[in-house]
Amino acid sequence: MSDLKRKDVLNVANAVTSLRLFGAIAMIFIAPLSAAFYAVYTICGLSDGIDGTIARKMGTSSEFGARLDSVSDIAFYSVMFIKLMPVLWETLPMWIWYLVGVVLAVRLCAYGMAYLKYHMMAAIHTYCNKVTGALVFLIPYMLLLPCDIVMCAITACVALVGSAEEFLIHTVSPVYQTERKSIFAKPVK
Repeated sequence: MSDLKRKDVLNVANAVTSLRLFGAIAMIFIAPLSAAFYAVYTICGLSDGIDGTIARKMGTSSEFGARLDSVSDIAFYSVMFIKLMPVLWETLPMWIWYLVGVVLAVRLCAYGMAYLKYHMMAAIHTYCNKVTGALVFLIPYMLLLPCDIVMCAITACVALVGSAEEFLIHTVSPVYQTERKSIFAKPVK
Protein backbone atom coordinates (compact mmCIF):
# COMPACT_ATOMS: atom_id res chain seq x y z
CA MET A 1 0.00 0.00 0.00
CA SER A 2 1.53 3.33 -1.01
CA ASP A 3 1.81 6.19 1.49
CA LEU A 4 -0.99 8.10 -0.19
CA LYS A 5 -3.32 5.11 -0.06
CA ARG A 6 -2.29 4.32 3.51
CA LYS A 7 -3.17 7.92 4.50
CA ASP A 8 -6.53 7.59 2.75
CA VAL A 9 -7.37 4.34 4.53
CA LEU A 10 -5.72 4.56 7.95
CA ASN A 11 -6.97 7.70 9.67
CA VAL A 12 -9.11 8.76 12.62
CA ALA A 13 -12.21 9.55 10.53
CA ASN A 14 -12.22 6.10 8.91
CA ALA A 15 -11.71 4.46 12.31
CA VAL A 16 -14.76 6.33 13.61
CA THR A 17 -16.74 5.29 10.52
CA SER A 18 -15.63 1.68 11.05
CA LEU A 19 -17.20 1.78 14.52
CA ARG A 20 -20.58 2.13 12.79
CA LEU A 21 -19.91 -0.80 10.49
CA PHE A 22 -18.77 -3.10 13.31
CA GLY A 23 -21.60 -1.83 15.51
CA ALA A 24 -24.14 -2.71 12.82
CA ILE A 25 -22.73 -6.22 12.59
CA ALA A 26 -22.81 -6.59 16.38
CA MET A 27 -26.43 -5.39 16.53
CA ILE A 28 -27.52 -8.38 14.49
CA PHE A 29 -26.96 -10.42 17.65
CA ILE A 30 -28.38 -7.92 20.18
CA ALA A 31 -32.02 -7.85 21.30
CA PRO A 32 -33.79 -4.65 20.20
CA LEU A 33 -34.34 -2.02 22.90
CA SER A 34 -32.03 -3.79 25.39
CA ALA A 35 -29.33 -1.86 27.27
CA ALA A 36 -26.71 -3.30 24.90
CA PHE A 37 -28.81 -2.23 21.91
CA TYR A 38 -29.00 1.36 23.14
CA ALA A 39 -25.25 1.45 23.89
CA VAL A 40 -24.21 0.20 20.45
CA TYR A 41 -26.95 2.23 18.70
CA THR A 42 -25.71 5.41 20.39
CA ILE A 43 -22.08 4.74 19.41
CA CYS A 44 -23.16 4.09 15.81
CA GLY A 45 -25.21 7.28 15.73
CA LEU A 46 -22.41 9.38 17.16
CA SER A 47 -19.96 7.95 14.64
CA ASP A 48 -22.35 8.89 11.83
CA GLY A 49 -22.59 12.41 13.18
CA ILE A 50 -18.89 13.11 13.60
CA ASP A 51 -16.90 11.10 11.06
CA GLY A 52 -17.35 13.58 8.21
CA THR A 53 -16.53 16.53 10.45
CA ILE A 54 -13.35 14.80 11.65
CA ALA A 55 -12.32 14.03 8.06
CA ARG A 56 -12.82 17.65 6.97
CA LYS A 57 -11.09 19.14 10.04
CA MET A 58 -8.10 16.80 9.74
CA GLY A 59 -7.90 17.09 5.95
CA THR A 60 -8.32 13.34 5.48
CA SER A 61 -11.44 13.27 3.30
CA SER A 62 -11.00 10.65 0.61
CA GLU A 63 -12.87 8.54 -1.91
CA PHE A 64 -12.22 5.50 0.29
CA GLY A 65 -13.65 7.30 3.33
CA ALA A 66 -16.77 8.34 1.42
CA ARG A 67 -17.33 4.76 0.26
CA LEU A 68 -16.69 3.37 3.75
CA ASP A 69 -19.23 5.87 5.09
CA SER A 70 -21.83 4.76 2.53
CA VAL A 71 -21.24 1.06 3.24
CA SER A 72 -21.43 1.70 6.99
CA ASP A 73 -24.66 3.69 6.58
CA ILE A 74 -26.25 0.96 4.48
CA ALA A 75 -25.24 -1.73 6.97
CA PHE A 76 -26.42 0.30 9.98
CA TYR A 77 -29.77 1.34 8.49
CA SER A 78 -30.44 -2.14 7.12
CA VAL A 79 -29.87 -3.75 10.51
CA MET A 80 -31.95 -1.04 12.21
CA PHE A 81 -34.80 -1.62 9.79
CA ILE A 82 -34.73 -5.38 10.40
CA LYS A 83 -34.44 -5.03 14.18
CA LEU A 84 -36.83 -2.12 14.76
CA MET A 85 -39.63 -2.69 12.25
CA PRO A 86 -41.27 -5.52 14.22
CA VAL A 87 -41.16 -3.41 17.41
CA LEU A 88 -42.52 -0.34 15.66
CA TRP A 89 -45.21 -2.34 13.87
CA GLU A 90 -46.49 -3.60 17.23
CA THR A 91 -46.15 -0.23 18.97
CA LEU A 92 -47.45 2.37 16.52
CA PRO A 93 -51.10 2.73 15.50
CA MET A 94 -52.10 2.17 11.89
CA TRP A 95 -52.77 5.86 11.22
CA ILE A 96 -49.08 6.62 11.72
CA TRP A 97 -48.24 3.97 9.13
CA TYR A 98 -50.62 5.66 6.68
CA LEU A 99 -48.84 8.95 7.38
CA VAL A 100 -45.48 7.26 6.79
CA GLY A 101 -46.88 5.99 3.47
CA VAL A 102 -47.79 9.55 2.46
CA VAL A 103 -44.30 10.74 3.46
CA LEU A 104 -42.71 8.03 1.31
CA ALA A 105 -44.98 8.88 -1.64
CA VAL A 106 -44.09 12.59 -1.45
CA ARG A 107 -40.39 11.73 -1.05
CA LEU A 108 -40.57 9.52 -4.16
CA CYS A 109 -42.25 12.37 -6.04
CA ALA A 110 -39.39 14.67 -5.00
CA TYR A 111 -36.83 12.16 -6.26
CA GLY A 112 -38.86 11.70 -9.46
CA MET A 113 -38.99 15.47 -10.02
CA ALA A 114 -35.23 15.71 -9.50
CA TYR A 115 -34.66 12.89 -11.95
CA LEU A 116 -36.89 14.51 -14.57
CA LYS A 117 -35.27 17.95 -14.20
CA TYR A 118 -31.63 17.11 -13.50
CA HIS A 119 -31.40 13.58 -14.95
CA MET A 120 -30.02 12.18 -11.69
CA MET A 121 -31.15 10.93 -8.32
CA ALA A 122 -30.82 13.99 -6.12
CA ALA A 123 -31.49 14.92 -2.51
CA ILE A 124 -31.19 18.31 -0.84
CA HIS A 125 -29.63 18.94 2.56
CA THR A 126 -32.34 21.27 3.86
CA TYR A 127 -32.69 22.12 7.53
CA CYS A 128 -35.96 20.20 7.63
CA ASN A 129 -34.36 17.11 6.10
CA LYS A 130 -31.55 17.29 8.67
CA VAL A 131 -34.08 17.60 11.52
CA THR A 132 -35.98 14.65 10.04
CA GLY A 133 -32.82 12.55 10.04
CA ALA A 134 -32.13 13.41 13.68
CA LEU A 135 -35.71 12.63 14.71
CA VAL A 136 -35.71 9.32 12.85
CA PHE A 137 -32.49 8.41 14.63
CA LEU A 138 -34.14 9.26 17.97
CA ILE A 139 -37.15 6.97 17.43
CA PRO A 140 -35.75 4.10 19.57
CA TYR A 141 -35.26 6.59 22.41
CA MET A 142 -38.78 7.94 21.85
CA LEU A 143 -40.12 4.45 22.50
CA LEU A 144 -38.94 4.81 26.10
CA LEU A 145 -41.22 7.81 26.67
CA PRO A 146 -44.88 7.74 27.72
CA CYS A 147 -45.61 10.03 24.75
CA ASP A 148 -43.90 7.72 22.23
CA ILE A 149 -46.80 7.73 19.76
CA VAL A 150 -47.04 11.52 19.81
CA MET A 151 -43.28 11.84 19.27
CA CYS A 152 -43.35 9.38 16.37
CA ALA A 153 -46.30 11.28 14.84
CA ILE A 154 -44.35 14.54 15.13
CA THR A 155 -41.40 12.85 13.44
CA ALA A 156 -43.62 11.72 10.56
CA CYS A 157 -45.10 15.23 10.21
CA VAL A 158 -41.64 16.84 10.10
CA ALA A 159 -40.62 14.25 7.49
CA LEU A 160 -43.70 15.13 5.44
CA VAL A 161 -42.85 18.85 5.55
CA GLY A 162 -39.24 18.09 4.58
CA SER A 163 -40.32 15.87 1.70
CA ALA A 164 -42.81 18.46 0.43
CA GLU A 165 -40.22 21.22 0.73
CA GLU A 166 -37.70 19.19 -1.24
CA PHE A 167 -40.32 18.51 -3.93
CA LEU A 168 -41.08 22.25 -4.18
CA ILE A 169 -37.40 23.18 -4.38
CA HIS A 170 -36.85 20.70 -7.20
CA THR A 171 -39.97 22.00 -8.93
CA VAL A 172 -38.99 25.69 -8.88
CA SER A 173 -35.19 25.46 -9.14
CA PRO A 174 -33.70 25.56 -12.63
CA VAL A 175 -30.52 23.79 -11.41
CA TYR A 176 -29.77 21.18 -8.76
CA GLN A 177 -28.90 22.83 -5.43
CA THR A 178 -27.73 20.17 -2.99
CA GLU A 179 -26.90 22.69 -0.26
CA ARG A 180 -30.03 24.84 -0.41
CA LYS A 181 -31.12 25.04 3.22
CA SER A 182 -34.80 25.92 2.76
CA ILE A 183 -37.44 26.85 0.23
CA PHE A 184 -37.29 30.31 1.85
CA ALA A 185 -33.51 30.63 1.46
CA LYS A 186 -32.02 32.36 -1.52
CA PRO A 187 -31.04 29.93 -4.27
CA VAL A 188 -27.41 28.86 -4.15
CA LYS A 189 -25.43 30.24 -7.08
